[in-house]
Amino acid sequence: MGYALRIYEAFKDDETKARLLSEFIEMVEQVILNNQIATRQDVSMSELKLTKEIEETRGEIKEVELKLTKEIEQVRAEMKEIELKLTREIEQVRADVTKEIAQVHVEIHKSHGSLLRWIVGLFLTAVLAQAGLIIALLQYASHR
Repeated sequence: MGYALRIYEAFKDDETKARLLSEFIEMVEQVILNNQIATRQDVSMSELKLTKEIEETRGEIKEVELKLTKEIEQVRAEMKEIELKLTREIEQVRADVTKEIAQVHVEIHKSHGSLLRWIVGLFLTAVLAQAGLIIALLQYASHR
């Protein structure tokens, strides 16, 4: 039983009051019912808007994800190029160092040969000097 009918029953002794009050209550109930419907429609509209926004956000997320994936692949490719370049440079440095080491070995061997000649020359000079000294001493001793 609605409120309008209850009011009518409560005031049925005074037909005019009962009718006015029940009509007023009925109008209030109708306004409340309309507001509830509007509220339900508002909720439905909000739900649709939110669903649309969620789908748009998902699309934006996918775009960002694809963009980031592309950038990551680009960075990986650049890193590989840099790695190859550095590997080539390292190999070039190794080759240069190996060449320089070989040149140093040649120089050492040349210096070794030159040093050996000097030592032999000094040794022969020392032997000749000692021989000359011995001969001089022998001549000196024989003249005495």
